[in-house]
Amino acid sequence: MLNVSNISKIQGGATLFSKGTFQINPGEKVGLVGPNGVGKTTLFRMIIGEDKIDEGQVSFSERLRMSYFSQNVGEMEGKTALQEVVEGEASIAEMKKKLNEYEEALCNPDLGEDEMNNILVRMGDLQTDFEKLGGYDLENRAEEILTGLGIFPVDHHKKVEDFSGGWKMRIALAKVLVTNPDLIIMDEPTNYLDMETILWLEEWLKNYKGSIFMTTHDRDFMNNVCKKIIEIAHGKITTYTGNYDFYTKEREVRLTQLKAEYARQREMLSKEEEFIEKFKARASHAAQVQSRVKKLEKIERVEIPPEEAVMRFEFPAPPRGSDDVAIMKDLSKEWKDSEGKSNRVFENFTATVHRLEKIAVVGVNGAGKSTLLKIICGKTEATDGLMKLGPSIKLGYFGQYSLEVLDPQNSLFDEIRKGLPEVSDGFIRNLLASFLFRGDDVLKKIKYLSGGEKSRLALAKIFSQNNNFLVLDEPTNHLDITSREILLEALERFEGTVLFVSHDRHFLHHLTAKVLEVDKGGVSLYPGSYQAYLEKKESLR
Repeated sequence: MLNVSNISKIQGGATLFSKGTFQINPGEKVGLVGPNGVGKTTLFRMIIGEDKIDEGQVSFSERLRMSYFSQNVGEMEGKTALQEVVEGEASIAEMKKKLNEYEEALCNPDLGEDEMNNILVRMGDLQTDFEKLGGYDLENRAEEILTGLGIFPVDHHKKVEDFSGGWKMRIALAKVLVTNPDLIIMDEPTNYLDMETILWLEEWLKNYKGSIFMTTHDRDFMNNVCKKIIEIAHGKITTYTGNYDFYTKEREVRLTQLKAEYARQREMLSKEEEFIEKFKARASHAAQVQSRVKKLEKIERVEIPPEEAVMRFEFPAPPRGSDDVAIMKDLSKEWKDSEGKSNRVFENFTATVHRLEKIAVVGVNGAGKSTLLKIICGKTEATDGLMKLGPSIKLGYFGQYSLEVLDPQNSLFDEIRKGLPEVSDGFIRNLLASFLFRGDDVLKKIKYLSGGEKSRLALAKIFSQNNNFLVLDEPTNHLDITSREILLEALERFEGTVLFVSHDRHFLHHLTAKVLEVDKGGVSLYPGSYQAYLEKKESLR
């Protein structure tokens, strides 16, 4: 269906990948993986024709219908959310317009019999194509998909320009899904989605009959949807037949085999070179020496790829705080809307966060998770009740807007220095290096950083300040899978208390020891793992 043959791409003087070959067959669900910056989005753009191919070719089966979702949603305005989705497929919209024209023409009382028959034939052919593309139930599908992505019927007729950037992403995603193409290409579709929406999208894609080629930083999402992995790394494109977990194990097996092959070759080369060196001056061995020199020239050298640069962070042991880290008693919160009407978030919540606990805060989008964290951190006031930190508690907060409080005019070095005035320059450089900022990178201005780089910098600030209580609101946003794994491992070893919100199930399953659920105006505390919480909720249904 999609065949990529010997493609190469050079960007900024560097080779992203060379002579890459793979194919995607009908119905296959394929994940694209690789470190940030290796060319995943560039590969997508080459396939859809938005970027040029330096060498090789991309070919498709005849009449392949393909849709592409990217983080760049473009301009959206002047239409309702439903109109934007329904009218997003140009071919269907054009067909619908043509069918309307045929219907109007057939109403003409002066229409001759031959002309009427001609219109009926063309109209019949067009109706067949229109039905194949799902034109007749397009609006129903659009409503269903918008609702599944968290935009409920009450907002279907709301103007697109009235939605925030994150919600526009959902509308753009709905436009891609509604067309039922043969191949959907998706670049980070889970960004900005809450857990409920991620689960809905995952189930939709699993049941989808067409092919999918996607990249995502959500490990569980990729595991559950994709049964084939294509990796871009060290300038090569490699295919693995299995899900993400299979890929990580198989990659290690292949690397071990490659190292063994490298060692055998090095031993053979060493013996050959030793023979050549020993007998090159003897006329009696000239033929043998020349033969072995030619043999060595023809041998393709086995190369071991360099290790990828990853975050390497170890928390210093924090000062010991009190056993009662955060005490909440009869806590309530209400917001007032623009008309002065009260909106209750939660009420009469009483709980204590204890030392060394790792607590996940969960709940549907808009339930008040971030509001609760802000009250605990003193970023907003509770309407009623008491919230206090225990003695000797030093709190570090990573919020949804932590990236916005970074000074864009500061260099990375100066931004860290601002919070650590007493430490040495070497300490700051080592700290930044552990978050993948090395050499002259530390002098770069923050305004030039990507979203992932800003996330790493914000985490570096919080994790370096010897806090014994970390409150983290979506700390994995913008981090790739490998960086998420390292952050998870660091938090598991952290000798302090962690309260966190995350939509990454892998993260939740491995870090959670208790669950704090914010739901329908109330807050409930569940002891045990995230899996135990899910099982408890299932038993109550």
